[in-house]
Amino acid sequence: MNSSKLDVDQDQPNVEEYLTEAHLDGILQPGRKLLLRDLLDISPTLNEAASAIVDDSFTRCFKSNPPETWNWNLYLFPLWCFGLLVRYLILFPIRVALLVAGWVIFLSLFIPVHFVLKDQDKIRHQLERVLVEFMCSVFVASWTGVVKYHGPRPSVRPRQVFVANHTSMIDFIILEQMTAFAVIMQKHPGWVGLLQSTVFKSLGCIWFNRTEAKDRHIVSDKIKQHIEGHDNNPLLIFPEGTCVNNQYTVMFKKGAFELGCTVCPIAIKYNKIFVDAFWNSKKLSFTMHLVRLMTSWAVVCEVWYLEPQTLQPGETPIEFAERVRDIISMRAGIKKVPWDGYLKYYRPSPKLTESKQKSFAEAMLRRLEEK
Repeated sequence: MNSSKLDVDQDQPNVEEYLTEAHLDGILQPGRKLLLRDLLDISPTLNEAASAIVDDSFTRCFKSNPPETWNWNLYLFPLWCFGLLVRYLILFPIRVALLVAGWVIFLSLFIPVHFVLKDQDKIRHQLERVLVEFMCSVFVASWTGVVKYHGPRPSVRPRQVFVANHTSMIDFIILEQMTAFAVIMQKHPGWVGLLQSTVFKSLGCIWFNRTEAKDRHIVSDKIKQHIEGHDNNPLLIFPEGTCVNNQYTVMFKKGAFELGCTVCPIAIKYNKIFVDAFWNSKKLSFTMHLVRLMTSWAVVCEVWYLEPQTLQPGETPIEFAERVRDIISMRAGIKKVPWDGYLKYYRPSPKLTESKQKSFAEAMLRRLEEK
């Protein structure tokens, strides 16, 4: 055995050093080695902690999954290098030029329409919808988006909301290029926030800040007012409340399901053959997320507009939300998990932590008293 191996072994803790013969009595049998499950049997708390580490389905919902490597041999690696040069030195500059040209055309038309037709709301809103759809189409083209839509295109009707699973802010762009939705979304800083307060505001979009409790009541009132309007854009809600990695769906918030209106599910599924479209907002800014998409070969996606659903007799809004989540998950082929997505943004409650500490301390004291 070489010296580096010895160094590694010395750094590893030796559990047997902390177990006396008394500790091992009843655990070890002659000729039998001490196993991990034997140690976990000592304490339910250790068992619970190990289970959480091994099967942490909550963390898996928000984890980026890099594609499997394929350039591992002599003749594939040069092809991969060639593809890298094509994507970064040819496709990326062309896509940037396309995006810049799209912005120039959009702003040169949107600004005059927004201010010149300020007193003619109906015509102005119609033109702004068309321009926003155009700009979203430019974004999709800048990723070489290959999007297949299934089902009838959404129409403007009162007392209906559309709900969809959420992987990235590009979900909104992909849906918006087909239909001018008004969306409910978290406020963002930077240039995304500027777009929210100017361009998307013209669509009737509603923004919220999840850290402010009073925003929930304000947003709820705005939603109720919006769905009653006959000329308002269809309302799009992402009831998960956060971006999930398109392999799972977390719990749907019940707000969209207690409005007493028709709920139209939309299922979105990305094919990771060329790029993983999941936006991990804690690790990557939206600008860098777009750069990642623009330096890939293509963004491949399928969208299903599913059968409208209504609250059934005797069904609670929570059960309604779960039923719609079942429909979306089944159609998109993604797994359901019983987690609240907002846990991603908050630490565990101090009361929960203290209760766990208290129960662990009581268990240890009981064992000491027994001895």
